[in-house]
This record gives sequence, structure tokens and C-alpha cells, in this order.
Amino acid sequence: MGLARFHAYRHHADMHAQAPTDRELAQAYQYCLTIARRHYENFPTASRFIKKDYRPAVAAIYAFARHADDLADEGNIPADTRLKQLNAWETLLERCLTESLEQPVFLALSDSIRKHHLPVEALHNLLIAFRMDVSLHAYASEDELMFYCVHSANPVGRLMLALHEVDSPEALQASDAICTALQLVNFWQDLSVDLPRGRCYLPEAWLEAHGLNAEQLLDWARTDALADDVHNQAVAPALKHAVAITREKLVFGQNLLPWLPLRLRLQIATTLHGADCMLNRIETLQRPLAERVTLTRRDWLRMVLPVIRDTLLPPRPMLPRMT
Repeated sequence: MGLARFHAYRHHADMHAQAPTDRELAQAYQYCLTIARRHYENFPTASRFIKKDYRPAVAAIYAFARHADDLADEGNIPADTRLKQLNAWETLLERCLTESLEQPVFLALSDSIRKHHLPVEALHNLLIAFRMDVSLHAYASEDELMFYCVHSANPVGRLMLALHEVDSPEALQASDAICTALQLVNFWQDLSVDLPRGRCYLPEAWLEAHGLNAEQLLDWARTDALADDVHNQAVAPALKHAVAITREKLVFGQNLLPWLPLRLRLQIATTLHGADCMLNRIETLQRPLAERVTLTRRDWLRMVLPVIRDTLLPPRPMLPRMT
């Protein structure tokens, strides 16, 4: 949404919607914070690195995305029903920009959008990804996979940057690289979880280059054969390629650090080192199709000094733009 359109929405809301009371807003934000604390995963809702003043807005964003994710992943509900529910959720997003809704998530979210000038387009992009979760369970090409990441992961980074008033094109590009990389790390970490659920995120093109296809991997999951050594050895070259592409994006993402305020820089430096360590662990797995790697306390302790270094002395942006 362009700035002019945002102000038009805001003017319309001011003219035609009864503003919520301070108590109603406080209750709405508390509702979102409760959701965030109950379901905290990779979203930085509860992070102490986020300034206290920003946490309610982050919680509102999280609550919006959390509910949409639940709609997209509601077990036995037919796909067309889930898509209709996502469409209805998007309608509420559009309405909250022009009227005061009683629904607490949108009451808090609309206040955050106005207060922090959050890019509404990023919220719409998240919903595109959730619709893809409903209808698309495998990817033909790298471009298809990256299109998903652009909508599922990159909006989160752009919303966080907007919240912190960071808007340079260089920062946005580096943020996109980090967010895409984090989404990919999660995919490679969760092969043993996603394949049994009927999802294959290794693109068909990467698998075909090594004599495999997505249906084979899904069939191994259906027949409880993911722990087979031969199968894990067969997929190793494709996974090695996946890790290399992911690490390239992480390296480029380091260019974001100099653009960030100190507290956020500390969080992102920690995230970068954690993701790189996770890739190292994934590379050493003997059975990546059957094992889910996690970081240990020792792993995190080893990152302390590098994280402090990159926070206090962030590397200067030197890499060319990613395409």
C-alpha cells in the first residue's frame, strides 16, 4: 500500500469510525500478547531484545499471523473451506483500516499500523503464503520455493524494520535474504516432520539433478522408510545444494547489521550465528530424513563472543546485491 493510500484509509477511519477507548486498546493488546506468549516459536514477540514500547505491536502482528496459520493448517477441514476462512480474515484486515472492529486482533493491529506506519502489503503477502500452504505441498523449481519465502518469511523482516523506522533499500534487501534463509533452514531442519505430513520443500529440480523426485521422498515417508541409510545417502547431494544456497543468503544478510539499532542488531546477530550453526549441524546429520537437529546449550555458548563482536563492530556491507 502506498503512503497516499495509507493516509486516505487513515482519514476515512478518523471520519467514520468511533475510536476505541484506551481501555479497549489495552485489552486488545493484552489479548495479542497472551497469544504470542502461548505460541512463541521463531517470531520475536517475547524477545527482550525488542524495545518494550514495540512489543505490543509485534504481538499484534504475531496474533494476526498465528490465527491465519491455524486457519491454513486446520487438519481435516476441506481446503476450500480453509481458503474461504483466509479470505474472510483478509477482509477483516481491509476493514480494520477503515473502521474500528471489536475483534481484538484487528483492534490492536489497526492501531499498530497507524501508530508505526506498518506496511499493510506485508500482511497481505503473509496471507498469500498461507493460501499456498493450503493448496501447494511440493515445489517444481527454486523460483517457486523462493516465491513462497518472499511471502511467508520476508514480510516479517519488513514489518520489524518498519517498526524500527529502518527503510533503506539496502537494509530491506539484506533483511529479505535473512528471512528467506531462516525459512529455508527451518525446511531443511524439519524434513523428518514435513515429509510425513505430505510436504516436500526440496524443489523437484534439485532432486531430479540427483535422480530423485518429490513423490519418492513422500512415498518413503508413507512407508516409514525415511530412516533407510540408502535413501538418506541418495538425498544428501540435493540437501548439500540446499544448504549452500541457504548459507549464501545468510552471508549476504550480514549486510543488515550496520543499519540496525543496537538492541535489534544484537538479536539479528544472534539469529545469524544460530542459523549458521544449524546449517553446520544439518550438514553432519547421517539421516537428515529421519532426524531433527536442534542447537545445544554448548552451541549457544560458543556463539557469545562472535555475536558480541558483530553487534559492537558490525561488518561493513561489501557484498554485491543478490538477484
